[in-house]
Amino acid sequence: MFSDTQLAKVKGDEDVLAIYNEVRESNTFISFAKRFMFNSDAHVARNALWAMTKATDKELEQLQPMLNEFIDLAMHTNESAVCRLSLNIIERLKITEDDLRTDFLDFCLEHMVSVVELPGIQTLCMKLAYRMCRFYPELMDEFMRTIDSIELSYYKPALRSVVSRIKSGKL
Repeated sequence: MFSDTQLAKVKGDEDVLAIYNEVRESNTFISFAKRFMFNSDAHVARNALWAMTKATDKELEQLQPMLNEFIDLAMHTNESAVCRLSLNIIERLKITEDDLRTDFLDFCLEHMVSVVELPGIQTLCMKLAYRMCRFYPELMDEFMRTIDSIELSYYKPALRSVVSRIKSGKL
C-alpha cells in the first residue's frame, strides 16, 4: 500500500493512474480514502483524491458510505484542489432526499455564484445544488430564480454551459 511520501511525490497523470490501478486491483477504495483524504499535507490529500477520480462510477459506489465525509472535506478545506476533487467525487455519488444537508446546499448555492470562485468549483456546486433542489419544488423554484438572475457575462464558459444545460433540461 502507499505511504504519505509516495503520494506527496506524484508528478502527473501517469503516477495517479498507477496509484488508482493499485487501489483498484487491491479493491481498497474505502481504506485508501479514509487513510489519505484528510491528510494534513494538502499534496497527499489532493493526489489521493485525484487517484479516486479515475475510478469508474461502479468502483466509486464503494465510497457511498463516506458521502458525508466527502461533503465535510469539500466544505471545510482551504485547498481549492482538494475541494474541487471532493466535489467531483460527491457529484458522482448518489444523493437521495435523505442525504440532503442544508449546510451543504447552502455551501453549493454560495459557491456556484461567487465570481471569485474557481470555475471547476462553481460548476460542480451548481450541478450538486440542482440535484439537491430537485427534491423540493419550492427549493427548485428558488434555485431557478437564482440562475435566472445570474449575469452570465461575469462567469467562465463552463458555468454558462451548466446554466444552459439546466435550463434546457439536459443536466
